[in-house]
Amino acid sequence: VSSLSGVSSATPTEEMNGAGNLMDFLDEPFPDVGTYEDFHTIDWLREKSRDTDHVKIRNKPTCYHSKESIWELIKSLLDAWSGWVVMLLIGLLSGTLAGVIDLAVDWMTDLKEGVCLSAFWYSHEQCCWTSNETTFDDRDKCPQWQKWAELMTGHAEGAGAYVLNYFLYILWALLFSFLAVSLVRVFAPYACGSGIPEIKTILSGFIIRGYLGKWTLLIKTVTLVLAVSSGLSLGKEGPLVHVACCCGNLFCSLFSKYSKNEGKRREVLSAAAAAGVSVAFGAPIGGVLFSLEEVSYYFPLKTLWRSFFAALVAAFTLRSINPFGNSRLVLFYVEYHTPWYMAELVPFILLGVFGGLWGTLFIRANIAWCRRRKTTQLGKYPVLEVIAITGITAVLAYPNPYTRRSTSELISELFNDCGALESSQLCDYINNPNMSRPVDDIPDRPAGPGVYNALWQLALALVFKIVITIFTFGMKIPSGLFIPSMAVGAIAGRIVGIAVEQMAYHHHDWIIFKNWCRPGADCVTPGLYAMVGAAAGVTRMTVSLVVIMFELTGGLEYIVPLMAAAVTSKWVADAFGKEGIYESHIQLNGYPYLDVRDEFTHRTLATDVMRPRRNDPPLAVLTQDTTTVEDVETLIKDTDYNGFPVVVSRESERLIGFVQRRDLTLAISKMKQDGVVSSSVVYFTEDAPQLPASNPQPLKLRRILNLSPFTVTDHTPMETVVDIFRKLGLRQCLVTRSGRLLGIITKKDVLRHMAQMMNQDPESIMFN
Repeated sequence: VSSLSGVSSATPTEEMNGAGNLMDFLDEPFPDVGTYEDFHTIDWLREKSRDTDHVKIRNKPTCYHSKESIWELIKSLLDAWSGWVVMLLIGLLSGTLAGVIDLAVDWMTDLKEGVCLSAFWYSHEQCCWTSNETTFDDRDKCPQWQKWAELMTGHAEGAGAYVLNYFLYILWALLFSFLAVSLVRVFAPYACGSGIPEIKTILSGFIIRGYLGKWTLLIKTVTLVLAVSSGLSLGKEGPLVHVACCCGNLFCSLFSKYSKNEGKRREVLSAAAAAGVSVAFGAPIGGVLFSLEEVSYYFPLKTLWRSFFAALVAAFTLRSINPFGNSRLVLFYVEYHTPWYMAELVPFILLGVFGGLWGTLFIRANIAWCRRRKTTQLGKYPVLEVIAITGITAVLAYPNPYTRRSTSELISELFNDCGALESSQLCDYINNPNMSRPVDDIPDRPAGPGVYNALWQLALALVFKIVITIFTFGMKIPSGLFIPSMAVGAIAGRIVGIAVEQMAYHHHDWIIFKNWCRPGADCVTPGLYAMVGAAAGVTRMTVSLVVIMFELTGGLEYIVPLMAAAVTSKWVADAFGKEGIYESHIQLNGYPYLDVRDEFTHRTLATDVMRPRRNDPPLAVLTQDTTTVEDVETLIKDTDYNGFPVVVSRESERLIGFVQRRDLTLAISKMKQDGVVSSSVVYFTEDAPQLPASNPQPLKLRRILNLSPFTVTDHTPMETVVDIFRKLGLRQCLVTRSGRLLGIITKKDVLRHMAQMMNQDPESIMFN
């Protein structure tokens, strides 16, 4: 006040001397201003505004005669094409990594059972491909491939050989999982888990530094191979999305357009997620839809085209590597030749009901176990937990041939149609000796002893997979959920398929079979039931999962059964709770994620949620031209707020704008090096305040002031406020009445209020 009262007696010359060398901060761009700290949310509106400025500068008309202007033209062209270049690089790298992971997993999974003598780097299948002594009936057996017991003792059969193979299988599994969890723990703690809950949170605008870093990419790739090879009930599909997003983040750093704009970076990461699913399932269109339906928060039209391009390049790269040697992008590609019939919709819908019920059971049980891991001593021993679960899995999995093999191979066998050349137990039907039919149109036949034996083993495998997956997902190793979820559905589907097939064979005169299943016809395809069961999974995805399954099978006519099962599964699961597995893990970890699909129907107002509350201290604000550097430093030191409203004066509290804490801290520390002292006045107006000549030079910070912060009135319904936060991706919103500042609502306040309204613990929102 004294400095203001002294202004009137000072002459204009003195005033000019006092403010002679005005410090206008940010007249030149300054590094780190406008960036964000770890575990903070980005300001989408500010990022959008930056991008608009960037495009204006790029499109500024220039005369292209001098060397400098030609260079400017080249730079602007490079900038315009940088998006497509990044997509190309993401597709190439993620496709290559997926191919390497597939080949390594194939080899290391077989290494648990034996080794190829002619070339130890060959998997079992590759080893016997190259052999000239393989017979058609025993295509899995060749002299070059030896099990460990045969190699060590010379005996391939007998109890001793079985026990030794069993022991070494467990030993290899424990070694792989121990290496995986140790590498994650020591080098990249963020490489654990599926990655999809965190990717969703990052795409919604949250910053988790290091989550998409180079070390995470390297360790996740290596440990994913080890984790899948160990035989644990997990898949590589979710982690491949994380790997692809790490590739996207890596290439973003090469272009300033993406490295300096967090909003643009998230557009690239959305496309990278599509490329990840594209290589995981060999389903480029399914990948784009997955990104749109499941992970992306902001998905403009140009991101759709770029996602499509990235997914295409990734799939093409994987196809060039051909990791499975079948010219397909995935191990369980299958083609069916028989149509489905209307009456079969009943078992298809029942499989959907099973999928919904199993999904609900899985989500509740897994979240309860993960919460226990977080809140008890169990969480302190991640290595011990991984070793224990791997040991239990290996001990129980080895005796059953359907759980011993890799989950992808199991799904492949369950999807397979029984042709004349199949040697699987599931195809042990009793053939009619008088049958003379084309090879691919084999009529329904009575099940042989092999099929009944396989049914018992599949039933045990179903129970085992359901239980063990609950404890496996969420451990401190890379673990995807797609494949175990599909395996459970496929096992149930195959069991139902065989049951329907045998009913149709033995009771073809029943009214439900009479119209479409004549004796001697090929009516029911059990493999199709397995595929429909696999589509009714845990993830609550409908559109993208149906398209992924359709791309896997290459059969357009099976879209209706897949859609029926997926929709039924979602309806049944939604009846028990709206959250899918990824949303539940986001909630468990306390990430500040506002789900677009959640509905807020409570009749509360902005004034009920804003801070300060009734008994709270007043709101921390800055004035436009009377605050000193010392006052600002004290405010920053005494509070942990992310930003401060700027008002005309404390008496009027008329709102001028909003300034970010980080920008303020950087500005003052930079200017202190340039001679600004603690008693200098900080002003946010266009013109400097009139100060006595004796005053030190003031500091102008108008350039870091947001002059158009988002505001609502105190009587705005919270339903509208929540919608604004979701659709505009706000960090905070100021509450005013007739231009006078009343309070502030942050994203965290909104999330806490929503949790409170749903009778949940509001303190579960841990992060800013």
